[in-house]
Amino acid sequence: MTQRRAESTSDSGVSTSGSGPSAQAVAHAEDLGKFVQAAPSSYHAVAEAARRLEQAGFTQLSETQPWPAADPESTTGRRCYVIRDGALVAWVLPAHLDNTPVGFRILGAHTDSPSFKLKPQPSTGAHTWWQAGVEVYGGPLLNSWLDRDLCIAGRITVRTDSGVETRLVSTGPVARIPQLAIHLDRSANQGLTLDPQQHTQPVWGCGPQPGDVLAHLGAHAEGPAVAAQEILGWDVVLADTQPAQRFGAHGEFLASGRLDNLTSVHASVSVVTEHVEDLESAPTITVLAAFDHEEIGSQTRSGAGGPLLGDVLTRIGAGLGWSDEQRQVAWASSWCLSSDAGHLVHPNYPGHHDPANKPVPGGGPLLKINANQRYTTDAEGAAQWKLACQAAGVATQEFVSNNTVPCGSTIGPITAARLGVRTVDVGVGLLSMHSAREMVHVEDLYGLKRAVEAWWMG
Repeated sequence: MTQRRAESTSDSGVSTSGSGPSAQAVAHAEDLGKFVQAAPSSYHAVAEAARRLEQAGFTQLSETQPWPAADPESTTGRRCYVIRDGALVAWVLPAHLDNTPVGFRILGAHTDSPSFKLKPQPSTGAHTWWQAGVEVYGGPLLNSWLDRDLCIAGRITVRTDSGVETRLVSTGPVARIPQLAIHLDRSANQGLTLDPQQHTQPVWGCGPQPGDVLAHLGAHAEGPAVAAQEILGWDVVLADTQPAQRFGAHGEFLASGRLDNLTSVHASVSVVTEHVEDLESAPTITVLAAFDHEEIGSQTRSGAGGPLLGDVLTRIGAGLGWSDEQRQVAWASSWCLSSDAGHLVHPNYPGHHDPANKPVPGGGPLLKINANQRYTTDAEGAAQWKLACQAAGVATQEFVSNNTVPCGSTIGPITAARLGVRTVDVGVGLLSMHSAREMVHVEDLYGLKRAVEAWWMG
């Protein structure tokens, strides 16, 4: 396991060296930036994760085909993944595993981020402006999306001579949600109010004849160009195209879109691909579950509220020859690390945070706690996480909400309730969560990766 560079720290675990983040942390953050840039939609995030898994010797399996039995003499059946729409589940089996049930160690994350989704009849506009009809997806900070260079990205279904195909599409920077000039609304700085229907429809061109959004998507689809009339359906969103950027006095921060929650997806993919041989020596079965649709409640076939994870775990057990009772024993011996972004204390709004628990940048990844189980962490889960952080040499800090501020939730409670698997909620702390461009401390990103590695190794 990579050791952190020695440096002095305060009691909170924050670096006091003044020399900036470690080289390992910088490299990890820059790779995260590349991952985010390749992932403007959940479907692209899954494709990029799959590409990296393939390079590490993983094999994609189809849910509609029988799965191979694990071969102790090769990687067949031991390094695998499946994709369901915008979700991916990957796993690593221990190299010497018989039909005696062992537990799973599952890291759960999500691939989607708050955004705007393209509606049916998407080509709109007025006064020669071409606009795209969009619907709010999840809970974005609407004002943060104004005046940004946006792409339209996701998947489309296409009619072909052989039937229907699904293709990824990403336009590059093409759209913008323009803000009204201050001269036309002198009260804007006293309280900007955006109507989600009237004020969030992006401009993407102009001309005397209406533009065709679908034709533009077809021209930018993977593979041969597609005529608009051949596009049968679409799941596409707007995404900020500005690349991730380090900033701060010592380059200690990273600004990027979609940090919630590609930080966790990227960290877990990095651990699995870089340490797959070590994970084959772990005492448990390593599972990475990157779900879709967390931002809208997870109640879909590819969300944490659907059957995806349970289906995969059941089939893994069946391939190992487990009986129903052995499967239950394995699940009861399992843990899930629900890894999603959390909140750092905001220096301009300290009253919105708990007065005693104020996570700070560089203080390490968060252990997220809520009395009403909006986060699933309990005493046993806290012990699991803190021991993993100690083993990795990583500081950690608790997050709990101010009693007057409603607490968000994660896939953690959903996974625990569906499968009965013991679950703990963690993640990196952000500022500007659900903004089109969020920010994080570089060392916290690297700390999450190292803590996940230690936790997976048991």
